[in-house]
Amino acid sequence: MNSENAADETQPELRASLDTAPDGRLLLLAPSSNRVYAGDAARLNAAEITVMADALGLNARVRPVTVAGVDYLNIAGDDDLLTRVVSEASGAFALFGSADGLLRPTALERRRPYSDDLVTIQKYQGKTNEQFTHLLLNVTAALAKRPQALLDGSLHVLDPMCGRGTTLNTCLLRGIDVTGVDLDKKDFEAYQAFITTWLRSHRLKHEIDASQVRREGRTLGRALELETAPTKEDWKAGRTQQVTYLNVDTTRLGRVMRRTSVDVVVADTPYGVQHGSHGDKLDRSPVQLLERALPSWHDTLRTGGTVGLAYNRHVVKPGELADVLDAHGFSVVHGHGAPAAGLDEDAFRHRVDASIDRDIVVARKG
Repeated sequence: MNSENAADETQPELRASLDTAPDGRLLLLAPSSNRVYAGDAARLNAAEITVMADALGLNARVRPVTVAGVDYLNIAGDDDLLTRVVSEASGAFALFGSADGLLRPTALERRRPYSDDLVTIQKYQGKTNEQFTHLLLNVTAALAKRPQALLDGSLHVLDPMCGRGTTLNTCLLRGIDVTGVDLDKKDFEAYQAFITTWLRSHRLKHEIDASQVRREGRTLGRALELETAPTKEDWKAGRTQQVTYLNVDTTRLGRVMRRTSVDVVVADTPYGVQHGSHGDKLDRSPVQLLERALPSWHDTLRTGGTVGLAYNRHVVKPGELADVLDAHGFSVVHGHGAPAAGLDEDAFRHRVDASIDRDIVVARKG
């Protein structure tokens, strides 16, 4: 039997398996996402896409399906903008159109001006998975007053607990301006070393500067200022992205950042496992830190902007976070008693390991 005849004989079996494919778009999720979330990737990405589509006024129906033994998300909806939304999902790997029982590859329509290794190279204990960082950013920005900014790249994001910079790199990858804040000097230096090496190894036009942060004659910390562009043509035309890392106390952010200067705040709060929050003593719960930090975060955020917090349910309850957010001028739009887009309020809850039961809460200013 020659190879051509062999292909002809296997084709009917392939066609039969594809005949069960539902109409609409089929999203294949990144394999690494499934390993990290231990089977929760489809559910989490379905909720993420639902929130994003609902915020933009799109009627999308999202459900997991299996085609020829492979798991996909089936996204039904007619609006062309839906492809753009689906393409930005945190676990998006490949997109297919489904019609007449056949799958046809469809290009992902997403902003990725830089190579993905920007977010995958760094490996260290306690690193937040970059796909979860994408998800937290997507959901938080979608629930802000101006959700379209997530797609057009006009956001200015603040991560006031940025550590070694997973959020900074995620935003840079997507062509979004971002400011990170962290008091840990080792984290600041590790990020400075990484991003400097990465920019040089990729031969990207950039300017990077480290300086002291001084106010009223006192040194509050250090600042790393980065400006770069994906191509020489973009650099010459001024189409650049800015990344700022402030090595200062997040509870004193109001002294070093302008009021109402950011659109979205995202933070992976201490889970009380490897790291706690520092007040008068090490505290497993992030509530004490949030009580001191939220006033300055609130001042830095524009009216209608949102703050999205990831937290560990083993060390803090949803009601506690809702109460502290409400006390500082925020209104919960997803989380305790306020599920977004008709979802269950536990739609983003998932087990990371035996000690971390992770969930998110999103609240809006004004």
